[in-house]
Amino acid sequence: MANKLACLLFTRHYQNLDTRAARSQCIEAKNAVYCQNTRYTLGLVWAMRICHLKDHIVEDNLPIHDLVSRIEIEKRLAQHARAIDRADEVLLRTAYHEDGTVDYGSLRGTAAEFAEAIAAMHQGAPLSQHRPSNIMIKLCGDAAISESYVIAWVTLPTDGDPQPHWVGGRYLDQHRRKSGEWRMQHRHYVLDWIMQFPKSDMLGDGAAFSLQGLTPTGGHYLADPGNALLMAFGADQRHTQENPTMNEADALDRVLSHQAIIELGYRYARGVDRGDAETINSAFHEDASVVIGAFNGPAREFATSIGVMLDTHSSGVAHTVTNHWIEITGDHAVGESYVLAYRGTNGDDPQDTLTGGRYIDKYERRNGCWKIAQRAFVMDWSTASPAKNLLNLGMFADMDRGQRSVEDPVYTLWNSFNESPPAA
Repeated sequence: MANKLACLLFTRHYQNLDTRAARSQCIEAKNAVYCQNTRYTLGLVWAMRICHLKDHIVEDNLPIHDLVSRIEIEKRLAQHARAIDRADEVLLRTAYHEDGTVDYGSLRGTAAEFAEAIAAMHQGAPLSQHRPSNIMIKLCGDAAISESYVIAWVTLPTDGDPQPHWVGGRYLDQHRRKSGEWRMQHRHYVLDWIMQFPKSDMLGDGAAFSLQGLTPTGGHYLADPGNALLMAFGADQRHTQENPTMNEADALDRVLSHQAIIELGYRYARGVDRGDAETINSAFHEDASVVIGAFNGPAREFATSIGVMLDTHSSGVAHTVTNHWIEITGDHAVGESYVLAYRGTNGDDPQDTLTGGRYIDKYERRNGCWKIAQRAFVMDWSTASPAKNLLNLGMFADMDRGQRSVEDPVYTLWNSFNESPPAA
């Protein structure tokens, strides 16, 4: 079954290739995965527990317990992205529980079938990079749900010869803790946007080996130098542990404050991208202000004005936030975070625009709740190209689409924890 799925995906991706050639490449890629030692995996690296923290957890309802769960879930999401990019079937399969399932539009089924198909497909394709961000997690005992944005750099023949693409979407995931271990139970992928770029060979033909001037080049599975570097660095660990000088209560408060502040940025992004003024407002104090160029003024007015503005002039938007630098002093904090924003414009000459910049924020904790008091946007770069409607081509045609309304699939997932306790 999985072999058929792999061939289907491969031929749909590389539809301009001869059918026999595509099938042959698919089967060769699949066999290559199995000819290598499938027991080898860096899963041990990603499955390392935060033992020091867990040893101090006594009650399930402590804040530190939720924090450890969030960290373990985020590590699974990182494991999933790494497994796809390295074409590592075992690492991808073990991101899920044994009865895990996926929904990627044209590919629906068990996680095991998905892992086999994806690993085979990527073995025969140029290198990819999946970049998850904006990870929002909702916990309920041994169950959790999450929304994370993902931008994937992939080379596909969407409308002709293979060309590089940025593909933007979101993972709507269900997680379960079984036998004390968090893994993914179900993944639903939602497609938001695509940008295509001219093909170029930035890596060149490779230079002669040099300790001073050679950059390691990524690869698939055992051929990736990152695997060897991780093992080498992991083996060079000295078994020491320093005694922390910070008061444990203060340290816990700082960690929890840091997490709460980061999630404000994710909440803001979801509200803007979904056209949800209520969610935008939930990230700001009532007297907060914003300065972003398109709107400078009270945050309460911004929450409604930005929705009208984007609905009028844009075909879609997506804001991915990362690289958080935060300084906390008591109930006050300042921070900077990097943002990569996609925007499709309407009109006679529609454009796909990518803008890179930074949010400069002032945060305050009032009545025990952290929110944004002031936000300013600083633009660092921007690029645009003529828009191409690629959403209905190839494997993308069957994927669910993001919506700028409560009809977006994330609301069904997020509200599922409000209606009744999730099944184990």
